Amino acid sequence: MKFPLAVAGVFLICSSSLFAQTLDVKIVDRQDNEDAYDYVAVYNNIAVGKSFKVHGATFTLQLPDGRLAVVNCESKFAEHMAGRVGNRRSCRTPVVDTIQVDFHGDNAKLIWPVSLDGKKMQSETYKILGILDKPKGN
Repeated sequence: MKFPLAVAGVFLICSSSLFAQTLDVKIVDRQDNEDAYDYVAVYNNIAVGKSFKVHGATFTLQLPDGRLAVVNCESKFAEHMAGRVGNRRSCRTPVVDTIQVDFHGDNAKLIWPVSLDGKKMQSETYKILGILDKPKGN
């Protein structure tokens, strides 16, 4: 009985990683505001795609195949024993333009270096708002 359960567990772990995809991407547009705002994906100073009503950090990511992914992160709930109720923290945002992203379902985990040697990494999970076709003429 233990062997079939172990095989099923290994299968589930392996199959869940099959649905995740890690890519090197470039941030081509960014905006960050705690108030609600309209975000329009921009590429080469030209608006592409539709407008999104968001707040928090929003990025347009250029994927290796040229498509654009629009991702957003709202402030995170961060309740602390000594903190006030409803304590929130802002989303971590990369200051570099070339990052890694682990896409899994409708989430995108942004990963970027924060040390001189490039060994220490920072990350934050964003929600995928949309995947836009490769801009025309590029």
